This record gives sequence, structure tokens and C-alpha cells, in this order.
Amino acid sequence: MDEGTGHPPTTARDAELGSAVARAQRGDEEAFAQAYRTVYPGLLGYLKGLVGDDAEDVASEAWLEIARDLGRFRGDGVGFRGWTATIARHRALDHLRRVRSRPRPALLDQDVIELPAPADTAGEAVEALSTERALALVMGLPREQAEAVLLRVVVGLDGPTAARVLGKRPGAVRSAAHRGLKRLAREINGRGR
Repeated sequence: MDEGTGHPPTTARDAELGSAVARAQRGDEEAFAQAYRTVYPGLLGYLKGLVGDDAEDVASEAWLEIARDLGRFRGDGVGFRGWTATIARHRALDHLRRVRSRPRPALLDQDVIELPAPADTAGEAVEALSTERALALVMGLPREQAEAVLLRVVVGLDGPTAARVLGKRPGAVRSAAHRGLKRLAREINGRGR
């Protein structure tokens, strides 16, 4: 178990996920449920960072597509996380395009973001990126950094997989995530004084 998360090490979790996906592709409904339970929380956190309160609706659309196309997926647990994140990202971008046609601001637009109240502490923000306060901090980052942090930390993707999701080079994603995390640390430390 990872001491910080209480979960099995990433490689073991991803091996279990890969096995569940392979069984689900053969029609095992419980294996699909296991894959869903493994991937959904991180994917929902990522979508909350992209579309806010509409995350569950977008996640539902994404899971419909994932279930429909599962037979075409080829890869392991890490690949499945990346594949599902790519599908979720596409559904989120579609959603944001629809929302833009109705005048309502996207959450990652810098002009409309409200940062958390000064009473937020570093411990609350670092405790779990899935919390509303931490997501608000992440949404305060430039979009490229916010997506990189969400994919790397919340979804748990490695650099190359996150890069494929975003259509960028792994070094660019690692750099964006690093800059974003440094900026978050400065924000948290500035508020903690």
C-alpha cells in the first residue's frame, strides 16, 4: 500500500485495472464495474476542473462512449486510464463549446474565476485535489497548467499518457504540471501566512 493514499502501488493498481478491462471486454459485467470504480473518481475530479458543476453529466456521456467502444480498446491499465481521460476530455470540450453558444462562462476562463477565501489553509488544499477548494486553486492556473496538474495528480496519469491525452509532448506536459504545482505551492504558502 502507498502510505500517502492507502491504495496499492500504482503499478499493482494498473495491473489490476488492465486485468479487469480485459475481462470486461469478454463480457464480465463485474469486471467493468471494477474498472469503473477504479477510474471514475479521478476522471470526475478532472472533469470538475474542466466543466465544474456539469462534471457528472459530462462523465455520464463519456462512460456511455467508453462502454460502447470498450471492445476496440487495446492496451493495459495505464493505457485505459489515458484512453478514458481522452474520451472525457473530448466530451468536456464538446460541452464547453455548447455552453459557449449559450452565454455562460467556462470555469477555466481567467476572468471569471473566484479564488478561495483567504481562510483556506495549505493543509486543506493539499489534503486532496478533489476538494472544492483545491479545484478552485487549480482552476486559477492557466488552462494548460490546470489540465496537466489534473491529469497527472487527480487522474494519476504518467507524463507520456497525459501528453497523449492533451496532444502535446511529454516534456511540455511535465513542465506545465511542474509550473502549475509550483504556482499552487506559492498560492498556498502565501495564504498560509
